[in-house]
Amino acid sequence: MTLRSGLALAAGCLMALALSACGNRAPGPIGQAPGMQVAQLSDLPRPSASDRMTENEPYLLGPLDKLEVEVYGVPDLKRTVTVDANGTFAFPLVGEVQASGLTPSQISLALAGKLNAYIKNPQVTVNVLERVSQNLTVDGQVARPGQYPVVGRQTLMRAVAIAGGTTEYAKLDDVVIFRTVQGQRYVGLYNLGAIRRGNYPDPEIFANDIIIVGDSAERRRFQDILQAMPVLTAPLILLTQAFK
Repeated sequence: MTLRSGLALAAGCLMALALSACGNRAPGPIGQAPGMQVAQLSDLPRPSASDRMTENEPYLLGPLDKLEVEVYGVPDLKRTVTVDANGTFAFPLVGEVQASGLTPSQISLALAGKLNAYIKNPQVTVNVLERVSQNLTVDGQVARPGQYPVVGRQTLMRAVAIAGGTTEYAKLDDVVIFRTVQGQRYVGLYNLGAIRRGNYPDPEIFANDIIIVGDSAERRRFQDILQAMPVLTAPLILLTQAFK
């Protein structure tokens, strides 16, 4: 282990709101952070089915969800549809309708707008009959932060890729996963760069997980230096430490 990576690991072990692989310590409370526990990064507990469901957040539709669509006063347009693998479904008159990543009410508004060319002031209702996909949140230094549906087995690298990948300021060794299991909040700290190199397995991600990709202050400082420099007519060479 290099000195730099050793210091990074030691710093991670002292973070009150992060979990890190610090020796073989048994899970226990962290410092002054009530309700937090220390665990090996690969040992974040798997959530139960009830942990993956929440009534406090709007439900975003995903592939394989089954919907019932009704247009008030037009019984012939009542349909039961299933969102396909591309996140869409077919509906009479309007053709393909985007559903993945949207709420039922958003789809209702979109359908009403498309049907307006055929029906005067259409009133569309979309109800979820079967929920197959569930959602996770990807935030921080990714191209498209937001909520994304989870269908089948999902991993950290795949979740970041779905969110558009990391930005130029992402700190790959500072990727945090928040997870709640049986009312207990857990936090895992991961090194995305090490996972990409195959140094350790790509961890599985579950519905209701929150992933935050950290920000590299060193990269931002370097960018500030470049912006403050006058226009150059020759190459600029700076002696600096390698960025993460």
